[in-house]
Amino acid sequence: MRSRLSSILDSPFLRRINWHVRRVGAKVDRKFYLTIVVVLTVILSTAAGIVWLAETDREFEDLLRAFHWAGATVLGLGAPGMARGPVGFGVEWLLGLFGVTVVAVLTGALVGFVIDFLLKEGQGMGASGYKGHIVVCGWNGTARDLLAELATDDYQAQVVLLHNSERNPAGDGVYFISGNPTNENDLRRAGIDQAQSAIICPVDASDEADMTSILTVLAIETMAPQVRTVVEVNNPDHVPHFRRAQVDELIVTSKLASHLLARTAMYPGLSELVTDLVSGGEGSELYRVGLPDTCVGLSFDDLSAKLRADHRATLLAVSRAGNLHSNPPVDFHVEAGDDLVVIAESLGDLMPLIEATD
Repeated sequence: MRSRLSSILDSPFLRRINWHVRRVGAKVDRKFYLTIVVVLTVILSTAAGIVWLAETDREFEDLLRAFHWAGATVLGLGAPGMARGPVGFGVEWLLGLFGVTVVAVLTGALVGFVIDFLLKEGQGMGASGYKGHIVVCGWNGTARDLLAELATDDYQAQVVLLHNSERNPAGDGVYFISGNPTNENDLRRAGIDQAQSAIICPVDASDEADMTSILTVLAIETMAPQVRTVVEVNNPDHVPHFRRAQVDELIVTSKLASHLLARTAMYPGLSELVTDLVSGGEGSELYRVGLPDTCVGLSFDDLSAKLRADHRATLLAVSRAGNLHSNPPVDFHVEAGDDLVVIAESLGDLMPLIEATD
């Protein structure tokens, strides 16, 4: 029961509300509200004192009942039997009128907060409140396609888009943060410190977009070094700069495309095969998974046969200590701590590798 309550209180929606409450609270004039509390206390005390002196036997219990009556009257709850004479009736009417004002102020404040919450959320000025999610920084054609790809993945991670725009270009299903990916406050609103990974996409094909991506990587690595950063790079000459910024993985789109075009020119049909593999064609997907405990010590060939028989997965490579073994020698055996790259229709019982160590 306690764990269930804890999970409810830690839900993204309540975390967003808490963020808005703290944001609004930081702008509240505390002296103004303190004055209201003091005035309300004085009015209730005065009204209770008048009724206690004028219409009771002036016992201590009557004083407590008078305070209860005054508070209930202001809130519109009613507490009959206390006001029995003209003085009490007059005070009760005055408290009733005062109570209408108090309720109106409280209702206005609540409605104002709800409207502010909805407007800020719709404009991308809120905070995601997610944990273990993927943050996409920047928007381009690649970002649009990768969101469609993420939506079909078995892992089903929540996605947050951080982009400097007045509206959400990704549409429904993606939480939108309007801001600058290089800005620490905007990254915090995207929940970068509790994200699983960050994908940085250049907004255009210019060198300036690459520079912005480098600054974004530096900001993320400074704030949340445990978050895996993946970057799309425009210019291959900028790769060393991204390496120095300690990016985890990068893809040079032009270099990848040119290499595939060259291989396809010599070996027809390769482009269709690669596109099919990376885009989930015919129900197959690329996965990086942890090595099952029952497979430790197997040879590459035996592991391939076992994965095919037990999980309908085709083994492509074994990753060990940052090195990828895609066509190892016959005497190669997998060890504890290795992870696998496979092709499969779904993960099934295989465990996805959330945090790679290389």
